Amino acid sequence: MAYANATMQRDSVAQINITPLVDVMLVLLVIFMIAAPVLTTRIPLALPGSAPPAPVAVAAATIDLRIDAAGQLTWNGSAAPLSALHSMFEAEAQRDSAHAPLLRIDANGDADYGVVAKVLAAANNAGMNRIAFVIE
Repeated sequence: MAYANATMQRDSVAQINITPLVDVMLVLLVIFMIAAPVLTTRIPLALPGSAPPAPVAVAAATIDLRIDAAGQLTWNGSAAPLSALHSMFEAEAQRDSAHAPLLRIDANGDADYGVVAKVLAAANNAGMNRIAFVIE
């Protein structure tokens, strides 16, 4: 009889206590309820229309600037230092102020973002307002 009584005590003790699980789940629910509105804020972004883009004819006033993975710049096929870009941009912008040249930037996917940002800043400071990125 003592043997049967000990077996019943072991069975009754072997129950799962779900109170800590419920406490953790309620805390997570409150955290997600607070964090969800923060993640759903809108970011204003103007996207192009769904119509296919018209083919762009390459005009004579186009500057092809390539940035490779090492940060080296090529201006229309010839190497150019980053320090001289501002003066080169100013000379191109002042050449024909009525028809600003198109700057096409072809940046390698592994290029340093800092170099791309410096190129964009130099172009903006020189008055270049027609800037496009080449997507391959």
